[in-house]
Formats: sequence, C-alpha cells, structure tokens
Amino acid sequence: MASFNKVLLMGNLTKDPELRYTPQGTAVVNLRLAVNRKFKDRNQEYKEEVCFVTAVAWEKQAENCNQYLHKGSPVFIEGRLQSRSWEDAAGAKRSVIEVRAERVQFMGSPSGGARQEQPKPIKAEAEPAQEPSTETSWLSEESEEKTDEV
Repeated sequence: MASFNKVLLMGNLTKDPELRYTPQGTAVVNLRLAVNRKFKDRNQEYKEEVCFVTAVAWEKQAENCNQYLHKGSPVFIEGRLQSRSWEDAAGAKRSVIEVRAERVQFMGSPSGGARQEQPKPIKAEAEPAQEPSTETSWLSEESEEKTDEV
C-alpha cells in the first residue's frame, strides 16, 4: 500500500520559539503556530476558524528559528506529521501529533518592521576586481535582462 505524509502550513507564531537541547547537545525548538481559515457558511456569512499546531524543528534550523522568529512572526512550514507518546509524572499515558518541520521559511522582514537597506561595502582601490559568485551572478544577469526589456 502506498503512503504519503506531507504537511504545508502558513501562519503566525502564537508564542516565542521554545529552544532546548537534548542530553547529546542537539538543538530542538517548538514552534506554536496559528493557521487561520476564512470561509462563507451556508447563510453566506463570513466565518473564521483557527487551527493551532505545534511544529518541531531540529539542529541548526532550530537555532535559526529561535534567533530570528518571535511571537507573531509569519512562517511557512513544510514537514510531515509525527506522533509520539510518553508517560507523564502521574503515570498516565500521553500522546501528541506534531509537525516535524523539514523546512521553515521566514515570511516577514528580518526585524519585523520595515525592510532596511544594507549599506554597500566600499572597495579599496588596491583590491583586485572579483568575479561575481555563482550565487549572485544570476541576480545581476536577471536585473540586466529587465533593464533591456524597458
């Protein structure tokens, strides 16, 4: 039998990320997310429902989430559903289904406010001219193409 487990969520954090470390030193963060759904009911009145989901990110991604995200941050999370169970302090069995985040994309601006322009570095005259890296060369080519079209 075929199976497929993929989750795509876009929403806002309801709390600041909760970073912790395993005994082996691996970073893990819980991201509490609110996903809103707007729809019309049978009477054609607009309704809104909210689904609260916990996503879990690991390692470097967890540390980045903790550093750059905060309550209210808009995020796009791609991952899979994962269930886990444990016994609580009273000995009762507990279980939860969470999203194991495979990719977290930050949707807002870095500071949460208006986007700030980065100052351009000043090159010393003695420095040899550098070839653009492959990461940025496509960007300059694309902007040149747009200039030619205008």
